[in-house]
Amino acid sequence: MTRIGLAPVLGYLILEEDFNVALGVFALAGLTDLLDGFIARNWANQKSALGSALDPLADKILISILYVSLTYADLIPVPLTYMIISRDVMLIAAVFYVRYRTLPTPRTLSKYFNPCYATARLKPTLISKVNTAVQLILVAASLAAPVFNYADSIYLQILWCFTALTTAASAYSYYHYGRKTVQVINGK
Repeated sequence: MTRIGLAPVLGYLILEEDFNVALGVFALAGLTDLLDGFIARNWANQKSALGSALDPLADKILISILYVSLTYADLIPVPLTYMIISRDVMLIAAVFYVRYRTLPTPRTLSKYFNPCYATARLKPTLISKVNTAVQLILVAASLAAPVFNYADSIYLQILWCFTALTTAASAYSYYHYGRKTVQVINGK
């Protein structure tokens, strides 16, 4: 929930070009993500279906707001942001489709949108995990660029290309291995 709440704050800070504070808030969002994962892995009674649904949602919201804001601030190119958000929209649409297909009849809106009623689990591919890390590294590097005065660096442009490559590879991996990445939960 903290990451979801910090996402619009980060967007605002970037639009206001307060990159020093934005970099700190981004680090805070990263720490809350690490803490959330640590707690979920080490205390079984702290895992929940709602938390499992909110974690990737928080990531998508944070990534989307950061990329749009950084693109508006001319720190990330428009085609790269379009590519990342398009991939995420396609993944979300696929998740909605899988949710519909795995929901037992009668399918109701209350069952469909109840995150505690799990019917399938999406297992991220290795390249998708790498892509998420690369996207976050690009965000951190882009936020730091105006602070440390390297916005025109060739290394940042190389990172744009690497991010585009891993994003395309991740999208392809979900397309190619689609059925293998979805685990249907029986008995629901």
